[in-house]
Amino acid sequence: MKPDTDHNLALFQRAARVIPGGVNSPVRAFKAVGGTPRFVSRAQGAYFWDANGQRYIDYIGSWGPMILGHGHPAVVEAVQKALLDGFSFGAPTEREVELAEEILKHVPSMDMVRLVSSGTEAAMSAIRLARGATGRNKLIKFEGCYHGHADALLVKAGSGLATFGNPTSAGVPPEVVQHTLVLEYNNLAQLEEAFVQHGPDLACLMIEPIAGNMNFVRASLPFMRRCRELCTQYGALLVFDEVMTGFRVALGGAQSVYAREIPGFAPDMTVMGKVIGGGMPLAAFGAKRAVMEHLAPLGTVYQAGTLSGNPVATACGLATLREISKPGFYDDLARKTRALVSGLQGAADAAGVPFSGDSEGGMFGFFLFPDLPQNYAKVMTTDNARFNTLFHGMLERGVYFAPALYEAGFMSAAHSEADIAQTVAHAADIFAQL
Repeated sequence: MKPDTDHNLALFQRAARVIPGGVNSPVRAFKAVGGTPRFVSRAQGAYFWDANGQRYIDYIGSWGPMILGHGHPAVVEAVQKALLDGFSFGAPTEREVELAEEILKHVPSMDMVRLVSSGTEAAMSAIRLARGATGRNKLIKFEGCYHGHADALLVKAGSGLATFGNPTSAGVPPEVVQHTLVLEYNNLAQLEEAFVQHGPDLACLMIEPIAGNMNFVRASLPFMRRCRELCTQYGALLVFDEVMTGFRVALGGAQSVYAREIPGFAPDMTVMGKVIGGGMPLAAFGAKRAVMEHLAPLGTVYQAGTLSGNPVATACGLATLREISKPGFYDDLARKTRALVSGLQGAADAAGVPFSGDSEGGMFGFFLFPDLPQNYAKVMTTDNARFNTLFHGMLERGVYFAPALYEAGFMSAAHSEADIAQTVAHAADIFAQL
């Protein structure tokens, strides 16, 4: 039963008068799917409630951080204790050291980390550090991989092979991205050619090993193996953007997933966020000691932040990492995620709807295609109208998937078998209509 007043709509109209587009991050505006954004009033476990009091099964989890679910008791207790000691000091704390130690314990490719406040800040700083450490300017990124909204990374592919990027945002001068080379994800021929042409000038190659902003797309094993080999051969740093995948797909991140199949595999630098903050603004970038010691105050690469290592955020992140490192956590999380994806696949198959899905750990994605796409160009050919019908049908039934076709989904430890079964049953109803 719908309320007499749609409080979501009223809030959206009110917000639009004082906030551009009515939101503080564009995807929240529902532009891709149409309709009115849901304004969240509270959340607990696997659910949140909107301004109308409607409950939703939440499969975005603040876009990944809420791996334990909302309001986990151990995390809430840690944050409450930290708040009583003070919100921010602008000086070092012991908890920063503890969090750094906890991250490094599980990600052996890094000797040191620097804590910052957002994934964008971490990726931007990693690029600067790679350039400072190598003395080179050029970098490779891949179409469909999102590394935050720093100017040098807001680019798309040009018209030819290994073409330097053009800005995809107003306000980014062409000269700012002149050193950014944009290639097609999983395209070995382009990768090889780019290193032949520019290898000695490349500071780094930055990649989402499992992309989450063109939905869920994996880098193939041959592609990732060649990325590592070419970076080693030409002296460029291989930078893994694990803002989404870090502590989300496995305790050791996506790099540990690839290391299972590629002996000795490791990136040179890692960018992390989301889960390591447990829902608070916190991110990090790290590498071996020889690279990290180029950072100020030890070296000449400058980076700083007033709220870096915030005492409340580090308490939240530390409590989260301690919970997810308990035995069996990822086995159970992955089992739930696979159950959801396979259930959706079965429901789509029964209705004759083209569908393909994939997952790793607590991260998943699906496409209204018979086969999983391997790059951004293929993702962009999917059926928007059909997805929008699915999205709104699920939303009306109290299931919240990402309000855009090009975003991954996230499972939490708080989701129950009943939540998954209910989600699949609702999807079956909508697939039957499609």
